[in-house]
Amino acid sequence: DKVVPIEINLIGKFNIYNALCSIAACSAFGIPMDDIVNGLKKLKNVIGRSEKIISSSGFTILIDFAHTPNEIKNILKTAREYTKNKLVIVFGCGGDRDKAKRPIMGKIAGELSDFCVVTSDNPRSEQPEAIIDDILVGVKQTNVSYVVIPDRKSAIKYAIDNAKSGDVIVLAGKGHEKYQILNDKTIPFDEREIVEEILRRE
Repeated sequence: DKVVPIEINLIGKFNIYNALCSIAACSAFGIPMDDIVNGLKKLKNVIGRSEKIISSSGFTILIDFAHTPNEIKNILKTAREYTKNKLVIVFGCGGDRDKAKRPIMGKIAGELSDFCVVTSDNPRSEQPEAIIDDILVGVKQTNVSYVVIPDRKSAIKYAIDNAKSGDVIVLAGKGHEKYQILNDKTIPFDEREIVEEILRRE
C-alpha cells in the first residue's frame, strides 16, 4: 500500500467526503488510481455553490445560493476554515417569503461572521428597508459590527473596497441566479459579473 496525495479544487469538508466516496466506488470498479486522481483534479464547482473568486489583493470571494438559516450556517462555517483574517457576509432575505426566518438568519450571520453587510436579495413586492429591519432584529442580538446598504451592487462594492488580504467575503442568497426581482420588475443581476467588474476597477 502507498499514500497517494489528492487535490480537489472544491472547498468544504462535504466535498472531501464526496471525493472519498468517489474514490472508493471507482476503486471497486478497478479504475486505476492515477486516473481517479487526475479526474478529481479536474472537478469544477457547481455554479453558485461555494463558487470561489480570488482577488489579486489576496482576499477571497465566495458566491453561494445560501438563503435559509441552515444554509447560511453551513457556508459560514465552511468559509471560516479558509479565513486567515476577517470573515464578511453580504446577504439579505427574499420578499414575500417566510418572514420568521429573517431574524434567525440575521442572528446566525452575526454569530458566525466578523462583519455583516445587510442588503437586498429579491425584495419582490416588499420594501427592502422593511425586510432589512426584520433581519436586523437578529443581527442586533449579537456583537457583530454591521452596515446596511439596501442596493445589493453597492453592498458588494463596499465589501470588496474594504477587504484586506486574508479576508473571505461570502455573497449569500443569489448564487446561480442572474436576476433580481424588484416589485414587478426582473432586472439582470449576475453576481459573478458584478464582482469581476468591481475587481477590474480596483
